[in-house]
Amino acid sequence: MMLKNINNVTLVSGILLASLTIVSCNNKPKVDDSAPKNTGINLADLDTTVDPGTDFYEFTNGNWLKNNPVPASESRWGSFNELREANAAIIKKVLDESAADANAKAGSNRKKIGDFFASGMDSLKLNTDGNKPLNAELKAIDAIADLKGITAKVADMQAHFNFALFAIFAEQDMKNSARVLPYIYQGGLSLPDRDYYLKTDDASAKIRAQYTEHISKMLVLAGEEEKNAQNTAFKILELETALAKASMSRVEMRNPEKTYNLRTIDEMQKLAPSIDWNTHLTTLGVKNPSELVTNNPAFLSTVSTMLKQMPLADWKGYLKWRTVRAAAPYLSDDFRNEDFKFNEGVLSGATEMKERWKLVQETIDEMMGEALGEVYCEKAFTPETKKRMMELVANLGSSFRDRIKQLDWMSEVTKEQALTKLGTIMNKIGYPDKWRDYSALEISRDSYYANVQNASAFEFKRIMKKIGQPVDRTEWGISPPTVNAYYNPSMNEIVFPAGILQPPFFNPNADDAVNYGGIGAVIGHEMTHGFDDEGRQFDAQGNLKSWWTSEDSAKFMVKANMLVDQYNQFTVNDSLKVNGQLTLGENIADLGGLTIAYYAYQKSLEGKSAPEKIDGFTGDQRFFLGWATVWRANIRPEAAAQRIITDPHSPTKYRCNGIVSNMPEFHKAFNVKPGSPLFRDEKSRASIW
Repeated sequence: MMLKNINNVTLVSGILLASLTIVSCNNKPKVDDSAPKNTGINLADLDTTVDPGTDFYEFTNGNWLKNNPVPASESRWGSFNELREANAAIIKKVLDESAADANAKAGSNRKKIGDFFASGMDSLKLNTDGNKPLNAELKAIDAIADLKGITAKVADMQAHFNFALFAIFAEQDMKNSARVLPYIYQGGLSLPDRDYYLKTDDASAKIRAQYTEHISKMLVLAGEEEKNAQNTAFKILELETALAKASMSRVEMRNPEKTYNLRTIDEMQKLAPSIDWNTHLTTLGVKNPSELVTNNPAFLSTVSTMLKQMPLADWKGYLKWRTVRAAAPYLSDDFRNEDFKFNEGVLSGATEMKERWKLVQETIDEMMGEALGEVYCEKAFTPETKKRMMELVANLGSSFRDRIKQLDWMSEVTKEQALTKLGTIMNKIGYPDKWRDYSALEISRDSYYANVQNASAFEFKRIMKKIGQPVDRTEWGISPPTVNAYYNPSMNEIVFPAGILQPPFFNPNADDAVNYGGIGAVIGHEMTHGFDDEGRQFDAQGNLKSWWTSEDSAKFMVKANMLVDQYNQFTVNDSLKVNGQLTLGENIADLGGLTIAYYAYQKSLEGKSAPEKIDGFTGDQRFFLGWATVWRANIRPEAAAQRIITDPHSPTKYRCNGIVSNMPEFHKAFNVKPGSPLFRDEKSRASIW
């Protein structure tokens, strides 16, 4: 994945040209090098009644899919979820022990995470308090008397990561990666995407009706009279629909040149005069604001017009809703249940709320992730794992270099630039070398919602302080227990937290073939993001700058469009088409990642044959089985429909089958013949990196 934030916008944050040295955790169990190797594949998960050339995803995962239905509390269940569950169990033990530790030092991370956890687990107090934690905020909104009061409240909400109207962050200037600027993005929507407001089909209309009912119920819980709440709900839908109409699509937002609009504060004032931009930015911690970047100037102009024209009462209703919506997961059970019923039930298909401890743990990981991560790594990440990962990353980088040198469609001048960029990619593995300082964050057992607000304000303030300061090249964008990885184009870095460096992605005792097909392909995936349709527009220093010849760019797009056409043909829920343009970057990264990993695996054999068959599979077959295992997942229809609109990743079945169908190495490994569904002849195969 490329690291994403709200509204599918790429996060950017610096450049470093050397590999990061990470302090090793102490007292770790060592990998037993004498232990017998295994495939890392559970043969019971396979469905060998399926022909690999017909559906490799089902062949590899068929029985697992049958035996692992989506739990009632989830909308999707797969390899990522299984590993997250295992990590959560480790973290829960840490949180339980911290909450029970009467001797925890005041102000320490252990004390803070323990108190945070205890406040979230105190259901009796949460239910007794009801809507009281919101009273002061809602009364303040009621007291707003003019437009200036509306925009001041918007700033206050944004300072707590509640992005009413638009989102704001501190990020590297995409065209000058050595500096950090304020970035402003379209936002303010409460449904997952603008299409939920604009599509006219029956399913979308039904969701909008359920949405207004949901708003009304939540406002009643917050103290509004039912009739007023119903009227307000319709006004909110009308307001958000206007914002949706002014919003760019997710495909449009994948164009970094289109979304890079540098403006001075004076220019912003002319563009959107209903907001005092100097005051707004200063309030949010920007000292002496002079310029910023916005992804959609026309959206902000529309917001400004709406602020001037729409009744004050409508704006106050909208701000109340955004306040209640953001607070609901951290309040009493009636708020939590209604929030779950719509967001996880209607939109995603879950039928049962997660256990309270899981939700609280997820909140703490989101807001104090490095405090948790430090303890997590002491228990779950070994120096041996880091060493193996460094070796794999080096091997994948070497394979990628070889592939670039051998490309027959790219000129030598562009190859030289590509090799320079590849050679400067920074690798971050496991966890940061410098842990984040939470000493200024106030946490107590008095109020879970207050803790969330304090933690949100602390993090927002930390981020905005980066403006005007040297880029912090050691910063991580996700916490160490996270089961994911990312590429950041402005940093030109790939990041692999400790959380993902476990089976089925990475198994220190497994056969190399499976590890190359699993974590090796993930490494290659992230490397390839630097050269996908978005990432290729950034140079080695992380600047949005053309380094391709026009001829090579044209050739690249011809090859990329083959993937667009292929993925446009795939369907989910029998009728919904995959958006090949939205998913192009991830599909390029999947194809490049698996290809690079395959040749890295071959290179690791040093000209020798792969080890003899293990569990009846050759080395090449084990490699592809490792790939398919990573993507196994069951998903509810509601969640699948939402992801088709919002997710830049293709459905997992097509991440597996769509990619291997383009690889003659897969055809050879499993004797896939012409006429098989997963066979493509040379002319119809997509091949880029």
